Amino acid sequence: MTEDDNPFPINEKEVMEYYGYSGRFGSLKFKIKFLRSWILHSIAYSTPSSGFAVKMQKMRGVKIGRNCHFNPYVLIDLIYPELVNIGDNVTLGSHSMIFAHSNPSANLFLKNGEYPRKIEKVNIKSGAVINPGAIVIAGVTIGENSIISPRSVVVQDIPDYCVAVGNPARVVKKINR
Repeated sequence: MTEDDNPFPINEKEVMEYYGYSGRFGSLKFKIKFLRSWILHSIAYSTPSSGFAVKMQKMRGVKIGRNCHFNPYVLIDLIYPELVNIGDNVTLGSHSMIFAHSNPSANLFLKNGEYPRKIEKVNIKSGAVINPGAIVIAGVTIGENSIISPRSVVVQDIPDYCVAVGNPARVVKKINR
């Protein structure tokens, strides 16, 4: 593989540009920022204490409302945690994943073609329940008091007061108020 075929310096450069870092000192600052975020995430990921997990995620920059419950093994975007907004009274089930970015990082053909890095906010409104194993993709809003069923993949917005199921997740029921 030639140096031109190596996508990893390009990926690091993209993230550094997003955070406004440049040069060797910027690269060091980025690596320290990522290491701090990774350590806090690792602690939050495996703790059985929901309150402690929420506190660790907040320290990473995730915006989290009051009275939220995080089960163990929740993964919230490692690179852009500050783009994840979680309202009040939200429940995240074990092994659920929330991504504020998508990136075909090792495939320059896709990355330079029709599938560049996508970085967008994720908004989970108050009262939402994300069941175990569900995946929420960048740019998605999950409506107030909506339920995402286990192992669903949410690739588009889910309205308020709905139950969404499947891959890709689709609304199967409106919840009566």
